[in-house]
Amino acid sequence: MESSVPEKGAPRARTVSAPPALTKDTGPVTRDVRLFWCAGAADALGSQASGVVLPLLLLGLGYSPAVVGLVAGVSTATGLVLGPLVAIPADRGRRKQVMFWSATVSALAMGSVAVALAVAEGRPSLVHLLTAVLVERTATACYEAAARGTVALISTPGNLTRVVAGLEAGDRGALVAGPALGGILYQVSRALPFLLDAVSYAVTAVCVRAMRSDLRAGRTDSADAVGTTHRADASDRADGASEPAAAPPREGSAPRPATRSVRGARSALVAEAGAGLRLVRTTPLLRLVLVWTTTVNGVLAALYYDALFTLQESGHGSTSMGLVLALSGAAGLAGSLAAPRLVRGLSPVRAVVTVSWLMIPLAAALAMSGGPWTYGALFGGFCLIMPLATVILQARAIQGTPPGLQARAGSVLAVAAGGAAAVAPAFAGFLTAHAGTAVPALASAGALVLLALHTTLGAGRVLVPDVPPKGTSAGDVLARRRDR
Repeated sequence: MESSVPEKGAPRARTVSAPPALTKDTGPVTRDVRLFWCAGAADALGSQASGVVLPLLLLGLGYSPAVVGLVAGVSTATGLVLGPLVAIPADRGRRKQVMFWSATVSALAMGSVAVALAVAEGRPSLVHLLTAVLVERTATACYEAAARGTVALISTPGNLTRVVAGLEAGDRGALVAGPALGGILYQVSRALPFLLDAVSYAVTAVCVRAMRSDLRAGRTDSADAVGTTHRADASDRADGASEPAAAPPREGSAPRPATRSVRGARSALVAEAGAGLRLVRTTPLLRLVLVWTTTVNGVLAALYYDALFTLQESGHGSTSMGLVLALSGAAGLAGSLAAPRLVRGLSPVRAVVTVSWLMIPLAAALAMSGGPWTYGALFGGFCLIMPLATVILQARAIQGTPPGLQARAGSVLAVAAGGAAAVAPAFAGFLTAHAGTAVPALASAGALVLLALHTTLGAGRVLVPDVPPKGTSAGDVLARRRDR
């Protein structure tokens, strides 16, 4: 979500240009786009390879499922909490540095696990494993927060959907190849999947360092947008009850400039951290993206665990879930590769609405499924059609966000979607235990009906590009969106 400006010297006025039309996806794929694709694919491949075997490693070392769940839960929570905080320095102009050093730290963390497994006869301490996983998860959260603003800075006008679809294809391809490769390497040596993950992070760091784009959005964009949200909040307070006036200083009391300075710095930091949330809250387009991605992520997580519970209850082993993941990953890869061509021939509104309604019968059919091939076909249907809507919504979200707020707004969307995906398995497990294995799928289908209705009513108003007049600042764009 990112043209570069000088880091030092006088600030330069920055304007918001008209967003490129998604139906005219033209323009060259630049060297930096290819490097960014390579960085994302390498990162995803290594993470999938090591992520699938980490629970097996912990269980093989004798740790209980509760410990495995604790490690997974803490690492996920760490990423959700740190993402919005790290987005601040990324939006301030340190995007490339954050991405490079985050990938480097992740490579060292996973490399230490591989070395420990090789040296300690395959039995590293739990403290070492937990520390390495948390360090890697923290660094990955930093990388993802900074990377969210990169697409807009390296995309040429007209190829935004192609760039987004390329990133989606890399993730889907890693989902197909990563778990299988990790499992094969794990059978050879416990250390190899983690060594592959370390090498993949090193490749990511090299690709980021090789990118020629400055990856710094204009500082005035961020300051202008934050100032506008401050003024908007002030006007909201003026419409209602005003804040209590500060008590006058007592006679003879000395002023405390240091205290005021600390409070002012703290207030500014809070304002910057919350700017992404305020932008999402006041922008109809971003609210639609938030609702759509959060609902779909939660539904897919619930359906996946529902399938896992059902297959286990019917006597199918882990190979069955591997088949489901392979089929859905292959379908997702095909959908991602086809998305740019489909976007050129379809109305964005019609495409997103159609995908929203098509997901409902797929979810309902999962309630009546029992075999791995049926699950694989239905999940494959989900993953085949979803990239079309995902690419459109992600591209529109990038277009609808000022450059200086890309990382923070993206972190808000990511936290909401990640939180839904984290809560959904517990919800699916509760429904399965108390009402049967078919109920989570039926509940998911009901949630998708509400989402389809919401999308049908709102997509026509917000998915049309908002083209501001030439010379309009990011703060003016934000204020106008709020006034709608």
